[in-house]
Parts: sequence; C-alpha cells; structure tokens
Amino acid sequence: MFSEELEKISWDDTTHAIYSKTEADVRRALTKERCDIDDFMALISPAAEPYLEIMAQLSRKYTEERFGKTMSLFIPLYLTNSCTNSCVYCGFHISNPMARTILTPEEIENEYRAIKKLGPFENLLLVTGENPAKAGVPYLARALDLAKPYFSNLKIEVMPLKAEEYAELVNHGLNGVICFQETYNRDRYRIYHPRGMKSKFEWRVDGFDRMGQAGVHSIGMGVLIGLEDWRTDVTMMARHLRYLQKHYWKTKYSVNFPRMRPAENEGFQPNVIMSDRELAQVTFAMRIFDHDVDISYSTREPANIRDNMATLGVTTMSAESKTEPGGYYTYPQALEQFHISDDRTAVEVESALRKLGREPVWKDWDASFDRF
Repeated sequence: MFSEELEKISWDDTTHAIYSKTEADVRRALTKERCDIDDFMALISPAAEPYLEIMAQLSRKYTEERFGKTMSLFIPLYLTNSCTNSCVYCGFHISNPMARTILTPEEIENEYRAIKKLGPFENLLLVTGENPAKAGVPYLARALDLAKPYFSNLKIEVMPLKAEEYAELVNHGLNGVICFQETYNRDRYRIYHPRGMKSKFEWRVDGFDRMGQAGVHSIGMGVLIGLEDWRTDVTMMARHLRYLQKHYWKTKYSVNFPRMRPAENEGFQPNVIMSDRELAQVTFAMRIFDHDVDISYSTREPANIRDNMATLGVTTMSAESKTEPGGYYTYPQALEQFHISDDRTAVEVESALRKLGREPVWKDWDASFDRF
C-alpha cells in the first residue's frame, strides 16, 4: 500500500530539496527524454521560472505526440450534497446549515436526459458527498445502471470504497474513479478533516491501491491547491503516480490541480495561493515528467486560463458544470459545493476549442475496446 511507502518519505526533506534546485538542475531536466522525481522537483521549483517558455514548447510537443490535438470533454452530475464529513474548506461540511438533497432514481434519469440535450456528452462523472448510509454502493450501482443507456464512459467521484465494492461497481458499468487526496501532508491532514471517515488519512491514500486491485480502468488523482505548499504536494502526487503505474500498469491515469474556489463555508481561507503562471508551470512540468498521463482542468478555472492551456498540455476538460445536486433539470435550491469560474455552455466551450485548432472529443472510451 502507498501509505507504507509514504512513511519512508519526509515532507520537510522533500520541500527543502525542491527549493534547493538550481537553474543547472532545470536545464539538465529539460534535456532528458524521461524525467525522474528529482527532475520533476527541478521543473516545479522557483529556479524553473525563467524557463517557462521552453517548458511550454516541450509540453505542447509531448501532448500532441501522445494525444494529437484532441480535447476530451466530460460533465459532472452531483447526486447529493449530503455528507458526514467536516472538511473545513468544503460547502458540504456536515455542520453547514444547508438544505440536503439526495436525488431519487426518477430525478437522476431526468438529469441524464437534460444533459444529453446540452451536447453529445458520453463522458459522465457522478459526484456525491460522503454519506454511505444514504448514498452508498447500492445507490451508486442504481445510478450507474440508469446511466448506461445514455453514456458510454461512467466515472465516479465519491467516498473511498473497499476493493470489492469498486469491483461491484465495475460490474454495473463503472469505467473510472476520481479521488483527490487533498494533501499528502499526513501531520496536517487531520486539521482540514477533523471528523468523519475522511479524517482517516491511510484509508483515503490507500484507496487508489484498492481501485487498482479492483481493475478500475481509469484512476484520477489530485491535490487541493490552497492547503499546503503546492510544490511539495504535487511532488508527493507524482511519486504516488509512479507507484501506481508500477503496481497497476494496465490502468490509465489522470491528474488534476484544482485551485481552491469560494464555497458556502465561512471562516476558511486558503493557506497557499497558486498564481496563473505557477499553474502553467506545474502543468508543463507534469507533461514533461509523464508524456502519457491525462491532465484535466475543471470549470474551477476561468475560461481564459482553460483556453490558453488547451494547446499546451491539458487533455481533458469539464463543461457546463453544476456543483449542486441536479442542476440540469432538477433545481432543489440546495447550496453548491463550490462556485465555478468558467460558466460557458458546452456549445460555447466546443466552439472556443475549435477556434484554437483543437478537436473536441465527446466519447473517447468504450467497454467494447477491452475485447481486442
């Protein structure tokens, strides 16, 4: 399990190593076809800032070699904002006095139909708060069963599950799982997640192993930018990525760098602010580090940032996202998890991508491919 590997890695030593990198380390990394973790640390270090244009060119080159000029589009559907956790930065916080909604099967299917009218979406992400008693595996299995006639690629972003539970959902049509570790700083993790199952650091970080053991086709990773030093956190994620690729090599991987957005949860302010240039830097560094990993930007990011990065390393984007339960057909007046930044319609996102010379892809995977 990765938690055992993580015990051997010092957070403070990693931070010191990153900030000790020199321009010579950066130049050396830029000459290598295959970078290691040490090279990645150089590319995200302050020493790499003068080399962003070179990094952008390399990132574009590697992206087009592996992905062409395509951009995969997906849409999230929040099934519930009911949650038993107390994450201090999240609008779904259990103590937040808000209306809680769990979509019924009829409401879920209404959402599916409404989404199909927005654009030819085939990639659907089902999202829930963490409430296993009311929105657990049987509820998710039902939602997946209902989705299969409408979508070809089904992913979930829910509470970490047991390996056998992931395997059960695979049998109901699940193709992928997205889970944000939030932060790899074990000592500080409990501060942000004081109560609930999410407070269990090892259970969450080892969830990715359980996904791999269950044969999940696609695993998405991410750290929440705003909690701890972003350079150290994304380095830990890069280490985690390499570990997973070694142990579960049949699985496809994606990464995300979500910057904290305002939420209906007063009192918490980000500890770390990542600038637009730094977001570009970590995107370029990740592409140079791993030419094949899928890099995703959500509607957390503004339209101009997403358009600029569409040709420089990003390969997947969400479009026309709603972050409250339902939102496409059902309007329960429930609060959203966070406020989005890019509020363009799917058609507008598609048009912008085509003007940039990108080819929007609405469907990029099908279970039938596994037969060959």
